Amino acid sequence: MQATARGCAVEIPPIPIRLVNGIRDTIAVTERNLINLRRVPRLFIFTLIQPVIFVLLFRYVFGGAIAVSAVSPYPYVDYLMPGIFMQTVVFGAITTAIGLSSDVQSGLLERFRALPMSRTAFLAGRTFSDLLRNVLVVALITGVGFAVGFRIHTSPHLFIFGMLLVLLFAYVLSWLFANVGLALRDPESAQAASFPVMAPLVFASSAFVPVASMPTWLQGFAKYQPVSVTISAVRALAIGGPTGSYLLQSLAWCAAILAVCIPLAVWQYRRLF
Repeated sequence: MQATARGCAVEIPPIPIRLVNGIRDTIAVTERNLINLRRVPRLFIFTLIQPVIFVLLFRYVFGGAIAVSAVSPYPYVDYLMPGIFMQTVVFGAITTAIGLSSDVQSGLLERFRALPMSRTAFLAGRTFSDLLRNVLVVALITGVGFAVGFRIHTSPHLFIFGMLLVLLFAYVLSWLFANVGLALRDPESAQAASFPVMAPLVFASSAFVPVASMPTWLQGFAKYQPVSVTISAVRALAIGGPTGSYLLQSLAWCAAILAVCIPLAVWQYRRLF
């Protein structure tokens, strides 16, 4: 297939070839980000330490003061861990914003732009590498949770499905915060701007306390916002309770956020040049 650009014939690869090349380029960018993470292990280590500290603090410092008997017949640690999983991936999503803004600031995108590669591979590679990082983080937090007393009260299959839902939501958040990084183009600004987004989603949710214990004016937001409904779905899959409604709401939120954030991120990326 040929097209004319500025009076010259330009060869445009067929769609299947472009798709294969795009997947290849995405894999290459993913590998590049994972290698960079290995070469800067401090970032990954601190990413792992933070959720472990939260597990220990809420389990042994606040656990005795927070009552969940009205909504769960199980110990607080069983109620807590789904919230910790979600808190970990929400806070970890800031890595996407910081990483993208660092690449923009360093001029790396100009070098990628000069290469014959897919224009969306850079964004897809970044989000996939962050997804793989989250797999390791969630696996670690699961082990820590079991060590401090967390137990599954449904079945291993439902629990694994719950962890896949956590990872799906983590991937969705990567695209959300990719827009933050592309918009601000500065690591410090991206980090500062991400916290006002993350804090209400995590702390005004059902992560650590029942929504019913919050002020009436806050309960509407806390009950239906995406982090809360995903936590409720994961909690139901892990320890039991109504699952279908929360699961459908969580998947609907994921689809809606992706539908908005992926085209917006691609538009911002192309707008940089």
